[in-house]
This record gives sequence, C-alpha cells and structure tokens, in this order.
Amino acid sequence: MAVRIGSAQWNGSLKDGNGNVSSETGVLKNTPFSFSSRFEEESGTNPEELIGAAHAGCFSMALSAGLGEAGYTPNSIQTTDKVHLTKGDAGFAISKIEITTEADIPNIDEETFLNHAESAKNTCPVSKALAGVEFELTASLK
Repeated sequence: MAVRIGSAQWNGSLKDGNGNVSSETGVLKNTPFSFSSRFEEESGTNPEELIGAAHAGCFSMALSAGLGEAGYTPNSIQTTDKVHLTKGDAGFAISKIEITTEADIPNIDEETFLNHAESAKNTCPVSKALAGVEFELTASLK
C-alpha cells in the first residue's frame, strides 16, 4: 500500500486570501494559489489543474500497463486533461474532464488501441476516485 501526502495552507478570506500547496516529495513546495488563480487568470496553481495533471499521469500509466499486458510497448503517450469547474444550484463542482491522448505504439490497430484507452479511462485509480465526474475521451495514434 502506498500513502502519498499533499498539504495546503490558506490565509484570509476566500476572495482576498491566498494559500500554498506542497507535496511530500517537494515537487510542489509552497506553490501559491488564490481565488484569482482558480477563477480568473492570475498566475499560481489551483486544485482543478492539479487534478488534471494527476489524472493525466494516472491515465497514461494505466494505458501503458494495459498495453504492456497485451504485448504492446508504447514509444510515447501524451495525455492532456481539461477539467471543467462549473457552478450549479448546489455550488461549484467538477462536472467533466476531457481527456485527450495521443500515443505512438508500434504494431497496433486503432480498434485495439481505442479499447485499451477506454479501459484505462475506467480503471486508473484517479478515475475511480473521481467516479462522479463525466469523462470524455478523445484518443488517437501517431
């Protein structure tokens, strides 16, 4: 079992305050975030961007694992997630994640690749953690 640690500190009110996020590995260390970096265009990170990066990494690894089990070795898998934060009657929610992946995989046909991509979308641990979110997948071969 692996346990990973992320932390955040927030100071002040929602709109005027600010905070920082860190990870146990130090990849993120007091990385700033604020209302403006989340809902406007100010520099800094935000939870949705971090979820997008986490899911894109998880998906790519799950796709590679599934392909490997089937005897395919990808040269590369490039995945980008667009995380949609929308406001509804119950407040803000992550409503959809658009996954776009492009892979370079020798000796695979498109149907087989698409089946593996769909499986990775449904089985990566971060997808499972975000089970209430709509995932939209666009997958292509180089």
